[in-house]
Amino acid sequence: MAKVEMKSISKVYDGGVRAVDNANITVEDKEFVVLVGPSGCGKSTTLRMVAGLEDITEGELLIDGEKMNDVPPKDRNIAMVFQNYALYPHMSVYENMAFGLRIKKVPKAEIDKRVNEAARILDIEKFLDRKPKALSGGQRQRVAVGRAIVRNPKVFLFDEPLSNLDAKLRVQMRAELSDLHLRLNATMIYVTHDQVEAMTMASKIVVMKDGKVQQIGAPLFLYNWPVNKFVAGFIGSPPMNFLTVKVMEEGSSIVLDEGSFKIKADDSHIEHLKKYIGKEAFFGIRPEDLIYSDKEVKNSMTVKVTVVEPLGADIHLWLTTETQPLVARTEPNHVFKVGDTAYFTPKMDKARYFDKETELAIIPSPGS
Repeated sequence: MAKVEMKSISKVYDGGVRAVDNANITVEDKEFVVLVGPSGCGKSTTLRMVAGLEDITEGELLIDGEKMNDVPPKDRNIAMVFQNYALYPHMSVYENMAFGLRIKKVPKAEIDKRVNEAARILDIEKFLDRKPKALSGGQRQRVAVGRAIVRNPKVFLFDEPLSNLDAKLRVQMRAELSDLHLRLNATMIYVTHDQVEAMTMASKIVVMKDGKVQQIGAPLFLYNWPVNKFVAGFIGSPPMNFLTVKVMEEGSSIVLDEGSFKIKADDSHIEHLKKYIGKEAFFGIRPEDLIYSDKEVKNSMTVKVTVVEPLGADIHLWLTTETQPLVARTEPNHVFKVGDTAYFTPKMDKARYFDKETELAIIPSPGS
């Protein structure tokens, strides 16, 4: 059992700077939890507090119900994998993986067993005699992970471990780490600024901004039901579009007036939008929820094409209304040119709305 509980933990640096502010995060046993957010949001500081590399200013950290605030890092039974691998250049792969166990005076036979098992799991058995300089970036990262595995820790901590790898290798390593989590059946906490990594690897995502936890939940729940405009714009690639609209009442319907066009809100959203009649709000729609048509149809938006990005399987179109930009994702069988007029109809049942001042979601999530 390796449950990690962060109860109202904060990190305050000299001068009163709150790098992490009152974070409440629970990582259940065997979960793969990803902390995600832009640079400076406090995610790495949170991870370092769990590791014991940063003191906790306020709150409590519990591992398996035991308070860890004042426990030295070496006694927390955690293993951390860093962004820069942190391998000893003068040691072989075997020696790098065995070093921590030798310091703890683990018997040689046990060290040999653990290192070879980890090397087998990570498919680096043939590299055990090599020095780090003779390895590729992906191989070095596997060695760093192997060094963590041999310790049999309660919790694995990953601090942006893939950010130094090229795009193709990152995709491969994402799959390998997800598979490793399943095989080890271990508790893992992973920090990244890449929301694609978070979406593809996590069983639970923690979105952070300015030291505060914004939302916690399963990847698809956060994607479909963001609690505020920040989460909606951060999760998803390309990100959700936000158009400022005026909420108007027309008979028994609600209409969203963008200025250059009007679109009718989905009937299921009317009750929640009524209190915004006569006011402005953010209308959020994801690029994949904009349906192209070659002519103006009911509830369509008339826009101009500003940039065309063909990606093979689909096309990303950068568009603009008379005053506001947006992005659409469409099939590659359509031909677009910069300057074209295009028509897109939003899937209005997929639309999300956000308060103009608080930026909180107007449509509540199911069960809330």
